[in-house]
Amino acid sequence: MKKVLNYLTPALCIVALAFSVAAFSKACTVHSENQTGIKSVASTPAGQPVDLTYAADKALPSVVHIKYVQNSRVQTVEVQSDPFSDFFNDPFGGFFGRGNGGTQQRRIQTPKKEATGSGVIISEDGFIVTNNHVVAGADELTVTLNDNKEFSARIIGTDETTDLALIKIDGKKLPAITIANSEDLKVGEWVLAVGNPLGLNNTVTAGIVSAKARRLGANGVESFIQTDAAINAGNSGGALVNTRGELVGINAMLYSQTGSYSGYGFAIPTTIMNKVVDDLKKYGTVQRAFIGIQGLNVKDYVDQQKAQGKEIDLGTMEGIYVGKVQEGGAAAAAGIEAGDVITGADGQKVASFPELQEIVAKKRPGDKMSIEYLHNKKKKQETVVLKNEQGNTRVVQNQDIDVLGGNFREITDKQKQQYSISSGLEVIKVDNGKLKQAGISKGFIIQRVNDESMNTIDDLQKVVRKASTSKEPVLYIQGIYPSGKKGYFAISLEE
Repeated sequence: MKKVLNYLTPALCIVALAFSVAAFSKACTVHSENQTGIKSVASTPAGQPVDLTYAADKALPSVVHIKYVQNSRVQTVEVQSDPFSDFFNDPFGGFFGRGNGGTQQRRIQTPKKEATGSGVIISEDGFIVTNNHVVAGADELTVTLNDNKEFSARIIGTDETTDLALIKIDGKKLPAITIANSEDLKVGEWVLAVGNPLGLNNTVTAGIVSAKARRLGANGVESFIQTDAAINAGNSGGALVNTRGELVGINAMLYSQTGSYSGYGFAIPTTIMNKVVDDLKKYGTVQRAFIGIQGLNVKDYVDQQKAQGKEIDLGTMEGIYVGKVQEGGAAAAAGIEAGDVITGADGQKVASFPELQEIVAKKRPGDKMSIEYLHNKKKKQETVVLKNEQGNTRVVQNQDIDVLGGNFREITDKQKQQYSISSGLEVIKVDNGKLKQAGISKGFIIQRVNDESMNTIDDLQKVVRKASTSKEPVLYIQGIYPSGKKGYFAISLEE
Protein backbone atom coordinates (compact mmCIF):
# COMPACT_ATOMS: atom_id res chain seq x y z
CA MET A 1 0.00 0.00 0.00
CA LYS A 2 1.40 3.35 -1.05
CA LYS A 3 1.40 5.87 1.78
CA VAL A 4 1.36 9.60 1.10
CA LEU A 5 3.53 11.33 3.67
CA ASN A 6 1.67 14.57 4.14
CA TYR A 7 -0.91 14.60 6.88
CA LEU A 8 -4.02 16.70 6.63
CA THR A 9 -4.51 16.58 10.40
CA PRO A 10 -2.25 15.24 13.15
CA ALA A 11 -4.18 11.97 13.20
CA LEU A 12 -5.38 11.45 9.62
CA CYS A 13 -3.33 10.59 6.57
CA ILE A 14 -4.04 9.89 2.92
CA VAL A 15 -3.18 6.41 1.76
CA ALA A 16 -2.96 5.38 -1.87
CA LEU A 17 -4.66 2.02 -2.06
CA ALA A 18 -1.99 -0.09 -3.59
CA PHE A 19 -4.67 -1.44 -5.83
CA SER A 20 -8.18 -0.10 -5.56
CA VAL A 21 -11.76 -0.64 -6.59
CA ALA A 22 -14.50 1.65 -7.65
CA ALA A 23 -17.74 1.20 -9.46
CA PHE A 24 -21.16 2.62 -9.04
CA SER A 25 -24.47 1.52 -10.37
CA LYS A 26 -27.52 3.38 -11.39
CA ALA A 27 -29.74 3.27 -8.40
CA CYS A 28 -32.39 5.83 -9.01
CA THR A 29 -34.03 4.32 -12.10
CA VAL A 30 -36.57 1.60 -12.71
CA HIS A 31 -36.28 -0.31 -16.00
CA SER A 32 -39.45 -1.74 -17.48
CA GLU A 33 -40.51 -3.23 -20.80
CA ASN A 34 -43.90 -2.56 -22.39
CA GLN A 35 -45.88 -4.85 -24.66
CA THR A 36 -44.05 -3.60 -27.76
CA GLY A 37 -40.71 -4.69 -26.27
CA ILE A 38 -39.44 -1.10 -25.94
CA LYS A 39 -37.61 -0.47 -22.68
CA SER A 40 -38.32 2.67 -20.69
CA VAL A 41 -36.50 4.27 -17.80
CA ALA A 42 -38.36 6.00 -15.01
CA SER A 43 -36.92 7.87 -12.08
CA THR A 44 -37.41 6.46 -8.60
CA PRO A 45 -39.84 8.65 -6.62
CA ALA A 46 -38.17 11.00 -4.15
CA GLY A 47 -37.74 9.48 -0.71
CA GLN A 48 -37.83 5.91 -1.99
CA PRO A 49 -34.94 3.41 -1.48
CA VAL A 50 -32.33 3.46 -4.24
CA ASP A 51 -31.84 0.28 -6.29
CA LEU A 52 -28.17 -0.15 -7.21
CA THR A 53 -28.43 -3.65 -8.68
CA TYR A 54 -28.58 -2.41 -12.29
CA ALA A 55 -25.39 -0.42 -11.93
CA ALA A 56 -23.54 -3.25 -10.18
CA ASP A 57 -24.61 -5.78 -12.80
CA LYS A 58 -23.46 -3.50 -15.61
CA ALA A 59 -20.10 -2.45 -14.07
CA LEU A 60 -18.80 -5.70 -12.56
CA PRO A 61 -17.78 -7.39 -15.86
CA SER A 62 -15.63 -4.38 -16.77
CA VAL A 63 -13.52 -4.36 -13.59
CA VAL A 64 -10.49 -6.67 -13.53
CA HIS A 65 -8.05 -8.06 -11.00
CA ILE A 66 -4.37 -7.19 -11.61
CA LYS A 67 -1.52 -9.27 -10.22
CA TYR A 68 1.83 -7.47 -10.02
CA VAL A 69 5.20 -9.26 -9.92
CA GLN A 70 8.62 -7.67 -9.58
CA ASN A 71 11.38 -10.24 -9.86
CA SER A 72 14.33 -10.47 -7.50
CA ARG A 73 17.19 -8.27 -8.62
CA VAL A 74 20.62 -7.07 -7.59
CA GLN A 75 20.81 -3.48 -6.34
CA THR A 76 23.66 -1.31 -5.16
CA VAL A 77 22.99 0.38 -1.83
CA GLU A 78 24.98 2.56 0.54
CA VAL A 79 25.66 1.06 3.99
CA GLN A 80 27.58 2.25 7.02
CA SER A 81 31.19 1.09 6.97
CA ASP A 82 32.73 -1.11 9.65
CA PRO A 83 36.47 -0.32 9.26
CA PHE A 84 37.64 -3.38 11.21
CA SER A 85 35.59 -6.09 9.55
CA ASP A 86 36.00 -4.39 6.17
CA PHE A 87 39.80 -4.36 6.50
CA PHE A 88 40.01 -8.12 7.03
CA ASN A 89 37.57 -8.80 4.17
CA ASP A 90 39.22 -6.29 1.84
CA PRO A 91 42.40 -4.59 3.12
CA PHE A 92 42.48 -2.33 0.07
CA GLY A 93 38.81 -1.30 0.31
CA GLY A 94 39.67 2.14 1.64
CA PHE A 95 41.53 2.81 -1.60
CA PHE A 96 38.92 1.34 -3.91
CA GLY A 97 35.60 3.07 -3.28
CA ARG A 98 35.23 2.84 0.48
CA GLY A 99 35.37 5.56 3.07
CA ASN A 100 33.23 8.39 1.64
CA GLY A 101 32.00 9.73 4.95
CA GLY A 102 31.79 6.37 6.69
CA THR A 103 29.68 4.64 4.03
CA GLN A 104 30.33 2.12 1.29
CA GLN A 105 28.33 0.65 -1.58
CA ARG A 106 27.26 -2.99 -1.52
CA ARG A 107 25.28 -5.10 -3.94
CA ILE A 108 22.29 -6.85 -2.41
CA GLN A 109 19.69 -9.29 -3.71
CA THR A 110 16.15 -7.91 -3.33
CA PRO A 111 13.26 -10.32 -2.69
CA LYS A 112 10.61 -11.06 -5.27
CA LYS A 113 7.60 -8.75 -4.82
CA GLU A 114 3.97 -9.58 -5.50
CA ALA A 115 0.84 -7.46 -5.06
CA THR A 116 -2.67 -7.15 -6.43
CA GLY A 117 -4.97 -4.37 -7.53
CA SER A 118 -7.78 -3.47 -9.88
CA GLY A 119 -8.31 -2.02 -13.34
CA VAL A 120 -11.13 -1.01 -15.68
CA ILE A 121 -11.60 -2.22 -19.27
CA ILE A 122 -12.23 0.84 -21.44
CA SER A 123 -12.19 -0.75 -24.92
CA GLU A 124 -13.32 -4.04 -26.43
CA ASP A 125 -9.80 -4.70 -27.78
CA GLY A 126 -8.20 -4.77 -24.32
CA PHE A 127 -7.11 -1.31 -23.14
CA ILE A 128 -7.32 -1.11 -19.34
CA VAL A 129 -6.95 1.92 -17.06
CA THR A 130 -5.48 1.56 -13.57
CA ASN A 131 -3.28 3.56 -11.17
CA ASN A 132 0.39 4.18 -11.83
CA HIS A 133 1.23 2.90 -8.35
CA VAL A 134 -0.47 -0.41 -9.21
CA VAL A 135 1.91 -1.23 -12.08
CA ALA A 136 5.06 0.89 -11.55
CA GLY A 137 8.19 -1.27 -11.62
CA ALA A 138 6.37 -4.46 -12.61
CA ASP A 139 8.20 -7.21 -14.50
CA GLU A 140 5.00 -9.21 -14.99
CA LEU A 141 1.33 -8.20 -14.99
CA THR A 142 -1.50 -10.76 -15.02
CA VAL A 143 -5.07 -9.61 -15.58
CA THR A 144 -7.99 -11.76 -14.46
CA LEU A 145 -11.46 -10.93 -15.82
CA ASN A 146 -14.71 -11.20 -13.93
CA ASP A 147 -15.27 -14.63 -15.57
CA ASN A 148 -11.81 -15.82 -14.34
CA LYS A 149 -10.12 -15.72 -17.76
CA GLU A 150 -6.44 -14.74 -17.43
CA PHE A 151 -4.27 -12.60 -19.72
CA SER A 152 -0.73 -11.28 -19.63
CA ALA A 153 -0.66 -7.49 -19.83
CA ARG A 154 1.89 -4.98 -21.09
CA ILE A 155 2.27 -1.36 -20.04
CA ILE A 156 1.40 1.17 -22.76
CA GLY A 157 2.24 4.21 -20.68
CA THR A 158 2.20 5.64 -17.16
CA ASP A 159 1.78 9.10 -15.66
CA GLU A 160 3.06 9.58 -12.13
CA THR A 161 1.71 13.16 -11.98
CA THR A 162 -1.92 11.99 -12.08
CA ASP A 163 -1.24 8.44 -10.79
CA LEU A 164 -2.76 6.87 -13.90
CA ALA A 165 -1.53 4.06 -16.13
CA LEU A 166 -2.72 2.44 -19.36
CA ILE A 167 -2.11 -1.28 -19.92
CA LYS A 168 -3.16 -3.65 -22.70
CA ILE A 169 -4.21 -7.28 -22.98
CA ASP A 170 -4.74 -9.19 -26.23
CA GLY A 171 -8.47 -9.79 -26.32
CA LYS A 172 -11.53 -9.21 -28.46
CA LYS A 173 -15.10 -8.21 -27.65
CA LEU A 174 -14.20 -7.56 -24.02
CA PRO A 175 -16.84 -6.01 -21.71
CA ALA A 176 -15.74 -2.37 -21.95
CA ILE A 177 -17.34 0.06 -19.52
CA THR A 178 -19.31 3.10 -20.65
CA ILE A 179 -17.45 6.29 -19.71
CA ALA A 180 -19.47 9.22 -18.37
CA ASN A 181 -18.55 12.87 -17.91
CA SER A 182 -17.50 13.32 -14.27
CA GLU A 183 -18.36 17.02 -14.50
CA ASP A 184 -22.03 15.99 -14.46
CA LEU A 185 -21.67 14.41 -10.99
CA LYS A 186 -23.42 16.20 -8.16
CA VAL A 187 -22.55 16.19 -4.48
CA GLY A 188 -24.96 13.80 -2.76
CA GLU A 189 -25.35 11.59 -5.83
CA TRP A 190 -25.14 7.82 -5.30
CA VAL A 191 -22.09 6.01 -6.61
CA LEU A 192 -20.61 2.50 -6.44
CA ALA A 193 -17.00 1.43 -5.97
CA VAL A 194 -16.10 -1.83 -7.74
CA GLY A 195 -12.84 -3.71 -7.25
CA ASN A 196 -10.82 -6.32 -5.38
CA PRO A 197 -10.22 -5.09 -1.80
CA LEU A 198 -8.35 -7.16 0.77
CA GLY A 199 -8.24 -10.20 -1.55
CA LEU A 200 -12.04 -10.20 -1.94
CA ASN A 201 -12.54 -10.18 -5.70
CA ASN A 202 -15.55 -8.66 -7.48
CA THR A 203 -16.64 -6.53 -4.52
CA VAL A 204 -19.13 -3.67 -4.78
CA THR A 205 -19.63 -0.96 -2.15
CA ALA A 206 -22.05 1.97 -2.23
CA GLY A 207 -21.99 5.55 -1.03
CA ILE A 208 -22.50 9.10 -2.19
CA VAL A 209 -20.34 11.79 -3.72
CA SER A 210 -19.20 13.62 -0.60
CA ALA A 211 -17.31 16.42 -2.38
CA LYS A 212 -15.64 17.32 -5.67
CA ALA A 213 -12.35 18.97 -6.67
CA ARG A 214 -10.47 17.83 -3.57
CA ARG A 215 -6.72 18.46 -3.35
CA LEU A 216 -4.69 16.17 -1.09
CA GLY A 217 -1.08 16.94 -1.99
CA ALA A 218 -0.42 13.35 -3.07
CA ASN A 219 -0.04 13.88 -6.84
CA GLY A 220 1.11 16.71 -9.04
CA VAL A 221 -2.31 17.13 -10.67
CA GLU A 222 -5.34 16.57 -8.45
CA SER A 223 -9.06 17.24 -8.49
CA PHE A 224 -10.39 14.20 -6.66
CA ILE A 225 -13.97 13.01 -6.33
CA GLN A 226 -14.52 12.31 -2.63
CA THR A 227 -16.88 9.46 -1.70
CA ASP A 228 -17.93 7.61 1.43
CA ALA A 229 -18.22 4.30 -0.45
CA ALA A 230 -15.91 1.85 1.34
CA ILE A 231 -12.50 1.57 -0.35
CA ASN A 232 -9.62 -0.59 0.92
CA ALA A 233 -6.23 -1.93 -0.14
CA GLY A 234 -6.71 -3.73 -3.45
CA ASN A 235 -9.25 -1.19 -4.70
CA SER A 236 -6.69 1.05 -6.42
CA GLY A 237 -7.31 1.31 -10.14
CA GLY A 238 -10.88 0.11 -9.82
CA ALA A 239 -14.03 1.88 -10.97
CA LEU A 240 -16.22 4.51 -9.40
CA VAL A 241 -19.52 4.39 -11.30
CA ASN A 242 -22.80 6.27 -11.24
CA THR A 243 -26.24 4.71 -10.88
CA ARG A 244 -26.26 3.86 -14.59
CA GLY A 245 -23.10 1.76 -14.18
CA GLU A 246 -21.05 4.33 -16.12
CA LEU A 247 -17.47 5.12 -15.17
CA VAL A 248 -17.02 8.50 -13.45
CA GLY A 249 -13.66 7.95 -11.73
CA ILE A 250 -10.68 5.69 -11.02
CA ASN A 251 -10.28 4.96 -7.30
CA ALA A 252 -6.83 5.85 -5.99
CA MET A 253 -6.74 7.01 -2.36
CA LEU A 254 -8.30 6.56 1.05
CA TYR A 255 -8.41 8.90 4.03
CA SER A 256 -7.57 6.91 7.12
CA GLN A 257 -6.00 6.72 10.56
CA THR A 258 -5.15 3.04 10.17
CA GLY A 259 -4.44 2.45 6.46
CA SER A 260 -7.85 0.80 5.97
CA TYR A 261 -11.26 2.32 5.28
CA SER A 262 -12.56 4.68 7.93
CA GLY A 263 -14.74 7.17 6.13
CA TYR A 264 -13.64 8.55 2.78
CA GLY A 265 -12.07 7.47 -0.48
CA PHE A 266 -10.89 9.52 -3.46
CA ALA A 267 -11.17 8.88 -7.19
CA ILE A 268 -9.55 10.49 -10.22
CA PRO A 269 -12.34 11.98 -12.39
CA THR A 270 -12.86 10.79 -15.96
CA THR A 271 -12.28 14.34 -17.24
CA ILE A 272 -8.62 13.93 -16.28
CA MET A 273 -8.46 10.22 -17.14
CA ASN A 274 -9.69 10.66 -20.73
CA LYS A 275 -6.97 13.17 -21.62
CA VAL A 276 -4.20 11.07 -20.02
CA VAL A 277 -5.34 7.89 -21.81
CA ASP A 278 -5.57 9.68 -25.16
CA ASP A 279 -2.06 11.13 -24.80
CA LEU A 280 -0.51 7.84 -23.71
CA LYS A 281 -1.99 6.14 -26.78
CA LYS A 282 -0.87 8.84 -29.21
CA TYR A 283 2.44 10.04 -27.80
CA GLY A 284 3.55 7.58 -25.10
CA THR A 285 3.66 10.44 -22.58
CA VAL A 286 1.20 13.06 -21.37
CA GLN A 287 1.25 16.39 -23.22
CA ARG A 288 0.80 18.58 -20.17
CA ALA A 289 -0.17 22.25 -20.50
CA PHE A 290 0.81 25.02 -18.09
CA ILE A 291 -0.54 28.50 -17.42
CA GLY A 292 2.68 29.58 -15.77
CA ILE A 293 1.59 30.85 -12.37
CA GLN A 294 2.19 30.06 -8.72
CA GLY A 295 -0.33 30.90 -6.04
CA LEU A 296 -2.91 29.62 -3.60
CA ASN A 297 -6.62 29.70 -2.89
CA VAL A 298 -7.86 33.19 -2.03
CA LYS A 299 -9.16 32.15 1.39
CA ASP A 300 -5.83 30.56 2.27
CA TYR A 301 -3.99 33.71 1.20
CA VAL A 302 -6.32 36.00 3.18
CA ASP A 303 -6.01 33.77 6.27
CA GLN A 304 -2.22 33.84 5.85
CA GLN A 305 -2.20 37.62 5.75
CA LYS A 306 -4.50 37.89 8.77
CA ALA A 307 -2.15 35.65 10.75
CA GLN A 308 0.53 38.28 10.07
CA GLY A 309 -1.76 41.04 11.32
CA LYS A 310 -2.57 42.34 7.82
CA GLU A 311 -6.06 43.13 6.54
CA ILE A 312 -6.56 42.60 2.83
CA ASP A 313 -9.48 42.95 0.41
CA LEU A 314 -9.13 41.24 -2.96
CA GLY A 315 -12.72 41.85 -4.01
CA THR A 316 -13.66 38.18 -3.58
CA MET A 317 -13.15 35.26 -1.21
CA GLU A 318 -13.20 32.66 -3.99
CA GLY A 319 -10.62 32.02 -6.67
CA ILE A 320 -6.85 31.73 -6.99
CA TYR A 321 -4.51 34.43 -5.77
CA VAL A 322 -1.60 34.76 -8.20
CA GLY A 323 1.56 34.97 -6.11
CA LYS A 324 4.08 34.68 -8.96
CA VAL A 325 3.95 34.74 -12.75
CA GLN A 326 6.50 32.63 -14.59
CA GLU A 327 8.66 34.65 -16.95
CA GLY A 328 7.93 33.68 -20.55
CA GLY A 329 4.90 31.63 -19.53
CA ALA A 330 1.36 31.71 -20.92
CA ALA A 331 -0.03 33.96 -18.17
CA ALA A 332 2.79 36.49 -18.53
CA ALA A 333 2.23 36.67 -22.28
CA ALA A 334 -1.46 37.44 -21.66
CA GLY A 335 -0.68 40.25 -19.20
CA ILE A 336 -1.71 38.51 -15.98
CA GLU A 337 0.28 39.85 -13.03
CA ALA A 338 1.19 38.85 -9.50
CA GLY A 339 -1.59 40.00 -7.16
CA ASP A 340 -4.37 39.23 -9.64
CA VAL A 341 -7.12 36.76 -8.72
CA ILE A 342 -8.26 34.11 -11.22
CA THR A 343 -12.01 33.55 -10.90
CA GLY A 344 -12.88 31.59 -14.04
CA ALA A 345 -11.56 29.59 -16.99
CA ASP A 346 -13.27 28.73 -20.28
CA GLY A 347 -16.54 30.09 -18.94
CA GLN A 348 -16.49 27.96 -15.80
CA LYS A 349 -16.31 29.41 -12.30
CA VAL A 350 -13.00 28.65 -10.56
CA ALA A 351 -13.10 28.74 -6.77
CA SER A 352 -9.97 26.69 -6.02
CA PHE A 353 -6.74 25.34 -7.51
CA PRO A 354 -8.10 21.79 -8.06
CA GLU A 355 -10.94 23.21 -10.17
CA LEU A 356 -8.45 25.09 -12.35
CA GLN A 357 -6.19 22.01 -12.56
CA GLU A 358 -9.07 19.88 -13.78
CA ILE A 359 -9.80 22.35 -16.59
CA VAL A 360 -6.15 22.74 -17.61
CA ALA A 361 -5.56 18.95 -17.40
CA LYS A 362 -7.86 18.53 -20.41
CA LYS A 363 -5.68 20.84 -22.53
CA ARG A 364 -2.50 20.39 -24.55
CA PRO A 365 0.32 22.85 -25.21
CA GLY A 366 -0.80 25.22 -27.95
CA ASP A 367 -4.45 25.14 -26.88
CA LYS A 368 -6.12 28.45 -26.08
CA MET A 369 -8.03 29.09 -22.86
CA SER A 370 -9.96 32.13 -21.68
CA ILE A 371 -9.11 33.36 -18.18
CA GLU A 372 -11.42 35.55 -16.11
CA TYR A 373 -9.66 37.41 -13.32
CA LEU A 374 -9.65 40.46 -11.06
CA HIS A 375 -6.95 43.08 -11.44
CA ASN A 376 -7.13 45.66 -8.64
CA LYS A 377 -10.63 44.26 -7.98
CA LYS A 378 -11.72 45.07 -11.55
CA LYS A 379 -12.98 42.25 -13.78
CA LYS A 380 -10.84 41.38 -16.80
CA GLN A 381 -10.67 38.57 -19.36
CA GLU A 382 -7.77 37.40 -21.49
CA THR A 383 -7.06 34.47 -23.80
CA VAL A 384 -3.89 32.56 -22.99
CA VAL A 385 -1.99 30.16 -25.23
CA LEU A 386 -0.90 27.28 -23.00
CA LYS A 387 2.68 26.02 -23.11
CA ASN A 388 4.49 22.84 -22.11
CA GLU A 389 6.95 22.63 -19.21
CA GLN A 390 9.78 23.44 -21.60
CA GLY A 391 8.18 26.80 -22.43
CA ASN A 392 6.99 26.08 -25.98
CA THR A 393 4.04 24.41 -27.72
CA ARG A 394 5.85 21.48 -29.35
CA VAL A 395 4.94 17.84 -28.73
CA VAL A 396 7.06 16.43 -25.90
CA GLN A 397 8.59 13.05 -26.76
CA ASN A 398 9.26 10.40 -24.11
CA GLN A 399 12.71 9.32 -25.26
CA ASP A 400 14.85 6.38 -24.15
CA ILE A 401 18.55 5.53 -24.33
CA ASP A 402 18.30 4.74 -28.05
CA VAL A 403 18.55 8.50 -28.64
CA LEU A 404 22.10 8.40 -27.26
CA GLY A 405 23.30 6.11 -30.04
CA GLY A 406 25.46 3.78 -28.00
CA ASN A 407 25.76 0.46 -26.21
CA PHE A 408 26.63 0.17 -22.53
CA ARG A 409 27.61 -2.38 -19.90
CA GLU A 410 28.11 -2.28 -16.15
CA ILE A 411 31.76 -1.93 -15.14
CA THR A 412 33.59 -4.91 -13.69
CA ASP A 413 35.09 -5.26 -10.20
CA LYS A 414 38.52 -4.99 -11.84
CA GLN A 415 37.59 -1.61 -13.35
CA LYS A 416 36.28 -0.42 -9.98
CA GLN A 417 39.64 -1.18 -8.40
CA GLN A 418 41.60 0.22 -11.34
CA TYR A 419 39.85 3.60 -11.29
CA SER A 420 38.94 3.69 -7.56
CA ILE A 421 35.25 4.06 -8.31
CA SER A 422 32.25 2.20 -6.97
CA SER A 423 29.90 2.18 -9.98
CA GLY A 424 29.55 3.18 -13.61
CA LEU A 425 28.53 2.22 -17.15
CA GLU A 426 31.17 1.69 -19.83
CA VAL A 427 30.41 2.90 -23.35
CA ILE A 428 31.26 -0.13 -25.48
CA LYS A 429 29.97 1.17 -28.84
CA VAL A 430 29.15 4.59 -30.32
CA ASP A 431 26.85 5.00 -33.34
CA ASN A 432 25.28 8.12 -34.80
CA GLY A 433 23.47 9.86 -31.95
CA LYS A 434 23.79 12.22 -29.03
CA LEU A 435 26.97 10.58 -27.66
CA LYS A 436 28.86 11.07 -30.92
CA GLN A 437 27.62 14.66 -31.23
CA ALA A 438 28.87 15.40 -27.72
CA GLY A 439 32.29 13.81 -28.36
CA ILE A 440 31.89 10.83 -26.02
CA SER A 441 33.88 7.88 -27.31
CA LYS A 442 34.10 4.14 -26.77
CA GLY A 443 35.69 3.23 -23.43
CA PHE A 444 34.39 6.26 -21.54
CA ILE A 445 32.83 5.29 -18.19
CA ILE A 446 29.66 7.19 -17.24
CA GLN A 447 29.54 7.60 -13.46
CA ARG A 448 26.73 10.11 -12.90
CA VAL A 449 23.96 11.57 -15.04
CA ASN A 450 21.93 14.52 -13.74
CA ASP A 451 23.46 13.85 -10.32
CA GLU A 452 22.21 10.24 -10.30
CA SER A 453 24.70 7.36 -9.85
CA MET A 454 24.80 4.96 -12.79
CA ASN A 455 24.81 1.39 -11.46
CA THR A 456 22.73 -0.33 -14.15
CA ILE A 457 21.53 0.33 -17.69
CA ASP A 458 18.04 0.71 -16.21
CA ASP A 459 19.34 3.68 -14.18
CA LEU A 460 20.40 5.38 -17.42
CA GLN A 461 17.07 4.58 -19.08
CA LYS A 462 15.13 6.14 -16.22
CA VAL A 463 17.13 9.35 -16.13
CA VAL A 464 16.88 9.80 -19.93
CA ARG A 465 13.10 9.35 -19.86
CA LYS A 466 12.71 11.74 -16.95
CA ALA A 467 14.91 14.41 -18.52
CA SER A 468 13.26 14.18 -21.96
CA THR A 469 9.90 15.39 -20.58
CA SER A 470 11.26 17.83 -17.99
CA LYS A 471 11.50 21.61 -18.02
CA GLU A 472 15.20 21.31 -18.87
CA PRO A 473 15.67 18.36 -21.31
CA VAL A 474 19.42 18.07 -20.79
CA LEU A 475 21.69 15.25 -19.58
CA TYR A 476 24.64 16.40 -17.46
CA ILE A 477 27.14 13.55 -17.67
CA GLN A 478 30.28 13.06 -15.65
CA GLY A 479 32.67 10.15 -15.94
CA ILE A 480 36.19 8.99 -16.50
CA TYR A 481 38.31 8.12 -19.56
CA PRO A 482 40.44 4.91 -19.74
CA SER A 483 43.45 7.16 -19.05
CA GLY A 484 41.93 8.20 -15.73
CA LYS A 485 41.09 11.73 -16.89
CA LYS A 486 37.73 13.09 -15.75
CA GLY A 487 35.16 14.08 -18.38
CA TYR A 488 32.07 16.31 -18.24
CA PHE A 489 29.40 16.71 -20.92
CA ALA A 490 26.01 18.37 -21.40
CA ILE A 491 23.72 16.67 -23.94
CA SER A 492 20.52 18.39 -25.09
CA LEU A 493 17.63 15.99 -25.77
CA GLU A 494 15.69 18.53 -27.79
CA GLU A 495 15.40 17.92 -31.51
